[in-house]
Amino acid sequence: MLVAMASASAANCAVHLTTNTNNLPLFDLKNHSWRPALLNRPTNNLERTRLTSSVIGIIPRATPSPTAVENDDTDTVPTPKVIIDQDSDPDATIVEITFGDRLGALLDTMNSLKSLGLNVVKANVYLDSSGKHNKFAITKASTGRKVEDPELLEAIRLTIINNLLEYHPESSSQLAMGVAFGIEPPKAKVDVDIATHIHVDDDGPDRSLLHVETADRPGLLVDLVRIITDIDIAVESGEFDTEGLLAKAKFHVSYKGKALIKPLQQVLANSLRYFLRRPSTEEASF
Repeated sequence: MLVAMASASAANCAVHLTTNTNNLPLFDLKNHSWRPALLNRPTNNLERTRLTSSVIGIIPRATPSPTAVENDDTDTVPTPKVIIDQDSDPDATIVEITFGDRLGALLDTMNSLKSLGLNVVKANVYLDSSGKHNKFAITKASTGRKVEDPELLEAIRLTIINNLLEYHPESSSQLAMGVAFGIEPPKAKVDVDIATHIHVDDDGPDRSLLHVETADRPGLLVDLVRIITDIDIAVESGEFDTEGLLAKAKFHVSYKGKALIKPLQQVLANSLRYFLRRPSTEEASF
């Protein structure tokens, strides 16, 4: 078994993300240990991992390339997609998984989610031109409500990716975690500088919509929420998508119950850009 995540804590950090309608917390990040999710595929590439502020992360190295992702004959393997949706259902967290037409009923994935203290209250499958989509509505077993903890949401995401690597090992060539934990590391190379895009749009008088796209790695969702709330911006709801080697996030954000003014939008974008593009230097080396 390989450890995909280590227990994490954000020092002196408390995060409260509220919904739009009744100000109940949507996410809640506190100083507590994260229950680790385990991968079960040994590898000799453990030197590719490093400890981030929230988990052991896989950081793709920046390479001089004209595009963010430089493909090398990966057309035969579909792009895995994992969507964590906190917007579309007020009572449950919606998870959607796509891997071409290769996925089955995902009973093992549902059992793995239950081991995290979750209930799968609804599941359905639909087909379109992009493949077979498996959707789950998930709640916490202890409360019957949607998942509020960013660390648990990240555990859900990485548990799903773990099962993809185990039951569909060919997916490792299309996933960031395949660098250290897959049978075949990705042929594509991600330039973090080129891959990172951040912008903020107006979303009415009371909130703004933050878009973030960057190279994927374990712990990214938790780190994004921490950075945003460290500058006193509230995250009300959002969606976090894993598309192959990239991660795409949308967060509804506000400052003291209002949309972000332009200077604060710039501060937020600069803070995220600095964190996501900074060199991956070992903290222990200082």
